[in-house]
Parts: sequence; C-alpha cells; structure tokens
Amino acid sequence: MTTDAAHLTGDAVRKVAAPLRQQVIERLRDAIIGEQFKPGERLVEKVLCDRFGVSRTVIRESLRHLEAEGLIEILPNRGPVVRVLSDRESDSLYELRGALEGLAGQLFAERATALHRENLLRALDQVRAAIARGSLTEQLKAKDGFYEALMDGSGNDFVGPTLRTVHARISMLRGLSLQAEGRLPQSLRELEDIVDATVVRRDPELARVRCLEHVSAAAAAMRTAREAQRDTSSA
Repeated sequence: MTTDAAHLTGDAVRKVAAPLRQQVIERLRDAIIGEQFKPGERLVEKVLCDRFGVSRTVIRESLRHLEAEGLIEILPNRGPVVRVLSDRESDSLYELRGALEGLAGQLFAERATALHRENLLRALDQVRAAIARGSLTEQLKAKDGFYEALMDGSGNDFVGPTLRTVHARISMLRGLSLQAEGRLPQSLRELEDIVDATVVRRDPELARVRCLEHVSAAAAAMRTAREAQRDTSSA
C-alpha cells in the first residue's frame, strides 16, 4: 500500500524490480548510514510504514534483516533501535576488516585475471566519479563496488562473504570516517595505491600492506570523527 505521507517524503518504494523488502532494506540502510536515524534512535514501525509506503510485515522483515547485519538491535521495552557500537567493538571490527582486505589484496595480486584487473580499474573510476558528485551514499556504494572487485579477483570463496558482513556491521562508521576532514582525497589516494600494487606491480606483499594501511587510516579517521561528535554533543 502507498500512503500520502510516503509520497511527501519521497521515500515510497516502487513495486517493481527488486522485491519490496529488498528496496526497503536498502532505503533504511542508507538512512541509517546517512544518520537520518541517529545511533540509539528508536525505529517506530508506524513511522516507517508511512515513510516507505509499505505494510508492517515488510517493515518487520526488513528490520530483522538489518538486525542480522548488526545495524540495529531489538531492546526490551523499546523495540528496534539503531545500534550503537562501543569503541572496543569498532576497533575489533576494523582489525578484522584490515586482515581480510589485506588478504584479498594479496590474493588479487597473485591470482587476478586480466578481466579482474580491468574491473578493479573501472571500479576506481566509479569511486572518483562518486567523490566528484559529493553524495555520501554514492561514495559508499562506489567504494563497495571497489571492494567487490577486489574480492572477486582474490579467488577465495570465503573472503568475500566474511568481508561483506564486516562492512555491513561498520557501515555507519565508514560513513562517519569519510566525512572526517581531508579523508575523501586521502582515501582515494589509498585506493590508487592499492590498484598500483595489485594491477600495475602485481606485488602480493605490497598489496597486502597497502590494503592494511588503507583500513588503518580509515579507522583513525573514524576515531577522530567519533571524538568530535562526542565533544559536540557534550558542549
């Protein structure tokens, strides 16, 4: 069903292409990453139904999916709320991400075909274009495409699914990291260095190190941004 409220917000999903549930998951995930819903904020089913123009059943299924991704949690007497990651959880996830992306880069340099290398170069161009357009959601999706191309060329069936889970759990933090001052151009340079190591030099160890450096820099930017948020909220 479609409501007038959904028409007003522009968030009503179209009953075409992807199933309704998948469309709502993507819209809600983008809203959380873009901090339209703040960490700790309660997600009210009726409000979401009106916003997206769908039934409570679709909303509940979507919330369960995002709970499995780690973006929200269901609290007693409160219901679904946007997940708040502790500093320790955040650091642990970035440590895991660094190890996995380092392995993906190393294996890519060893195993990637000419088509894989071409896809990674194309993905880098898409990141550049997304940065030029300035939309945080587009930038994150373009970077996801870059990591997908890196994982595809790794030739390992388990690196990709595991890394996707980690990316989903820290998607809010990745958005926060990219908004840190000077992070966008620095992040682009790091991806260019990864491409240099994997596609141009095809050096497995250098690729692993550059992937680790990229994640370490992202983690540092995330910590700086979180501290700035805390300072602002306590001021």
